[in-house]
Order: sequence, then C-alpha cells, then structure tokens
Amino acid sequence: MTHWLPDLSDTQGPLYIRIADKAEEDIKSGALPAGTKLPPQRDLAYDLKVTIGTISRAYALLRERGLVAGEVGRGTYIQTGLASGQAESHRDPVTLNYGGTRTLSPPPGKLRFDTTAAVDVGQADIVGQLMMDIAREQPGEISSYTRTLSPDWLEAGRRWLGNGDWSPNPANIVPQLGVHAGVNAVIAAISGTGDRVVCEHLTYSQIARSASLMGRQIALVDSDDEGILPEDFEHVCAREHPKAAFIMSSGQNPTLSCLPLTRRQAIVDIARKYNVWLIEDYIYGGLIGDGIPLLAQLAPDRTFLLNSLSKSVAAGVRGGWVACPEHMSQRVRVTQKMVCGGLPFLLAELSARMVLSGAADDIKAKVIAEFSAREEIVRTVFAGCEFKSHPRLPYFWLKLPEPWLSGTFKQAAFDAGVLIDDEDEFKPARSSKVFHHIRAGFSEGADREISTVGMITLRRLLDQVPLGNSATM
Repeated sequence: MTHWLPDLSDTQGPLYIRIADKAEEDIKSGALPAGTKLPPQRDLAYDLKVTIGTISRAYALLRERGLVAGEVGRGTYIQTGLASGQAESHRDPVTLNYGGTRTLSPPPGKLRFDTTAAVDVGQADIVGQLMMDIAREQPGEISSYTRTLSPDWLEAGRRWLGNGDWSPNPANIVPQLGVHAGVNAVIAAISGTGDRVVCEHLTYSQIARSASLMGRQIALVDSDDEGILPEDFEHVCAREHPKAAFIMSSGQNPTLSCLPLTRRQAIVDIARKYNVWLIEDYIYGGLIGDGIPLLAQLAPDRTFLLNSLSKSVAAGVRGGWVACPEHMSQRVRVTQKMVCGGLPFLLAELSARMVLSGAADDIKAKVIAEFSAREEIVRTVFAGCEFKSHPRLPYFWLKLPEPWLSGTFKQAAFDAGVLIDDEDEFKPARSSKVFHHIRAGFSEGADREISTVGMITLRRLLDQVPLGNSATM
C-alpha cells in the first residue's frame, strides 16, 4: 500500500472531485503505477482532515472513470493496463444497464400499458396538413440546417409553458426535441463530471440514466404522498452538495403527487441557500392545470422549466421547450447541439404552428377527454383496490396486495399479454425502499375497448394468488 497524500492547495471545486482529479493526474504521470493499493478510506480521510464520505465519493468517481477497482475487504487498486500518460485510452470498459426494466424492442401482440403518450384522437390529419404547408412555404429551410431561432418558436414556447396568467420571457426559451432531450441539455449546461443531481426514490428514471451516461451521480431524496420532503431535501443538499435537482412538481411520474405551494416555497428557499439549480419537468402538470405557482414562478433565477407536446398532443412530433434563467438560454442552446445534434427545422416549425394556430389546444382538450373516460374505467375495474389516478392523466399507480411483488406481477402480466412497468423502472439509483406498486398506462391506441380489455386482464390477475414466481391467466 502506497502512503499517497494528494496536495490540494492549488485546486478548486468540491473536495471529492479534487481528490479524484489528483489521483488521476498521478496515475497518468506514473506516480501511482498499476497495481498500487490506495490508502484505506478512513486513513486518507484522517490525513486530509475530511469526512470518510468525501473519500468514498472520490474513490467512487475514480471507479466510474475506470481508473481503479476494488473489493470489500481487499481495498482499492489502480487498474492494470494503464500505462503512464495513457490512462484515458486504456481504461477498462464499464458495462452498465441504462435501459431500465423495459425491453428495448417490445414483442408484438402485447397490449402496451407501459406508455403514457398522447392518445390517438385523429392528430395525424392536422399534422399532415401542417407539414405539407411548411414544405410548400419554406422548402429552403427544410433542405438546410437550423441556424436561427424563429420568434414564432419562442412565442409558442411562452404560451405552452405558461401557467394561468404567468408565462416566461420568450428571450429565455430554447425549443427542444421533447422534455427528455431538454433535460439532458440542461444537465450538460449546468454541471460537470462527478456532479450530483437530486432525484426522488421514484421518478422518471431515464433522466437519471442519461445523467449517468454523462458522468453525473444521483443523490436520492425522500418523498411522501405530497412529493419531496423539504427537510430531507435540505439534508441531501448539505451532505451531498448537488448541482441540480430534477423535480416533477405536479402529476409526478409514477406516484401522481403534486407539491403544495408551501413545499414549493420551502424547496426554492433551500435551493437558494445551497446554490442548487432546479429542473422542473411540467409535462404532466400541464395536463392537470392545477394553477399552483410553478417553481419557475417562485425562483425564475435558478429554475429550468420544461414541457412538451408528447403527453397532451402528439409524442411523435417531439416538440418541446425549456425556459431558462436569465442569461442561460444561449448556454443551453449550445449544449443541446452538442448532446442532441441540434434542432430539426421541420419539427420545430410544426410544433410552433400547432401551438400558435390553436390546433394543439384543440387536440389537448380531446386527449384529456379521452384520458378522463379511460380513467373512469380504471375506477370501475379496480374498485376496492388501493391505487392513485387522476382524470386528466394517462396512468395509475397500483398498490399490489399480498403476496404479489412488483417484478413478479409484471412478469405475470407479460405472460397474460399486457406490458406494464414495475416499480424498479422508476428507481433512478439503488434504493433500499420497496413500494410493492406497479404503474399502468392506458393511452395506447384509439380504441377504448382494447384499453378496457387490458384493465380487466390486470384486475383478474391481481385477484389471483401467484404460484411460484408468476401466475398465468
């Protein structure tokens, strides 16, 4: 074991990143050759006068960079095959599953209760006509790259991101390829490798997987039926020093929680205290329209607000917008191009025309009406069961009775011809919490009767006693 003690006097930034950077520097220079055992975390923490948690995070970051390997009881060692000055190109690849619990290519013949896209209410005719109009009127733009932002695109974003009488400044808006791509661009703009992003124990976890691909780490915060617990959020901020927090303020996916105003104000105050950016995903909140002031209204100086057409109008259009804090829109626009390859003119123009013409609002009203009709069926079919739903949202959060487990029920539903999501699909990081829930969406297809068949199948399955690891219908 080497008595390694990094000199941090000329470094800046979070301690754990500075320690990891110094270790990487010494590995590249040969000062820490392959096979060297790093000091035990407790010893290095004592020598540097820092907490063990800081050293643990530094060592974890080195593992993510592929520079060290370790086993419980043996210690942490510099990876072999890292020649001096060539650590970057010889890192051992790390194989991680970023896909969640869903299959990448769903098998045919299954009812899709694992999607919450806007239901088919005949959008194709409107979309087709608008696309023909765009191709006829602006053929030169279609054949070229997008180099400017049309004022109409920004105005459409202002309207779609608005909440009651409030709307963001169009100058701070950047059109996006949906909310997911927008969040990726924001994370890339405001954080660096090793920085932490706060997520709830259950959330739209593909954001966390994307952040992990970019080298960010996830810090988990506790919630209850009303959403994030401010006291735990402050505890996480003080302990983990996150750069940002990803929050679905209304219609949280998958739990359907809506943060009350008092909690929103508390979260904003904590974010200001610890200098944490807020990323507010309002894709379901826009459907609910509860009128509660957004985090972006309470803290426009540190909140990125996102919404899109995917759940309320047409997911295939991939139209969305992010309203940024003052002076951050250009930075997000640059990272959007780096992360997503830029914005297609056709989709940006189509999204703007749908909003500005009123077509998006008309479609949204029809979509919500269909969601409400299907949610009524949920209430009828699952009467007597413990679940959460909302008449304007396309999914419900179902508590499983004994002895069902989330993964077991998902497999049984698959065997019965229905694709649903188990709770692990929504866990952004390893969590000791077990909820015994599944999420089922009901927006697939234009035929309400098919959706009803899927619900009845799930209810019949729910009432069965599982035999072994699964049950069949």
